[in-house]
Amino acid sequence: DPPLDPSTPNSPGPVHRVGPRHLAGDDGRPYDVVADTLTDLGWRGLTLVRGRREPQEASEDRQVVRSTVLHIGPDALRWAQWLLPDEPFHLGGLPIAWQISGRAHPDGLAGWSAYFTPEVPGEVLADFLTALDAREHPTVPLADPESVLGAVTARGWLRDIDRPEAGAMDPTFTGHLHLGGVPPLIQDADPRTLLSEEGEDGPPGWQAWAEPTPGEGYLWAASFSSGVPHDLVAAFAISLASTAPLLRRVLPDSTRDRLL
Repeated sequence: DPPLDPSTPNSPGPVHRVGPRHLAGDDGRPYDVVADTLTDLGWRGLTLVRGRREPQEASEDRQVVRSTVLHIGPDALRWAQWLLPDEPFHLGGLPIAWQISGRAHPDGLAGWSAYFTPEVPGEVLADFLTALDAREHPTVPLADPESVLGAVTARGWLRDIDRPEAGAMDPTFTGHLHLGGVPPLIQDADPRTLLSEEGEDGPPGWQAWAEPTPGEGYLWAASFSSGVPHDLVAAFAISLASTAPLLRRVLPDSTRDRLL
């Protein structure tokens, strides 16, 4: 139900066409745009509530431990969880809003997961999910890291001077895409993810973020575990670096002066 997305604007307000995309934010609607896309794709939505109830406890006194909205693809090989109401763990100091996963078999564990905080543009997440939905096998690798970097550099982003084979940034140095060690708690089927010691690099995964002013916090962050196929990350990158403007009623305070 809509109350799970408390940030939906109540006032229509003026509509702006803005860019660049990585600074446009989520229009104050981190749930709606993504959920509408999943509905259009035919994914099934479930609301899960897990809690505990003491004997003789009234329903209104029940302690809810966790609730989440789970969207499942028709073949049960891919799913997306809306986590923001559940005090999720943080990425780059920001709470996780969406976790998207894929697996090889309907009765298996997740082969990979990708995590997105609020302010990731919903249109970019929708393009990532559309690419995931179009894949017959969500865990089979179909490309290499160059497909990701080629996608953004073809749209004006610059390769990292120190690691041109593993990183790129937008010309204003506020948007970043990097292949390297993943943060803690990022779930992946590769056992090395769980076995790596503190300070050791596990299998590399893609990280993306927007940092409007260096050292003053991120606007948003995204993390892709090592098992996420590169062509899916490329779909995210292509949408993120697109020059097509986005329609916005709500502009992020930290990037308002930087948007065109």
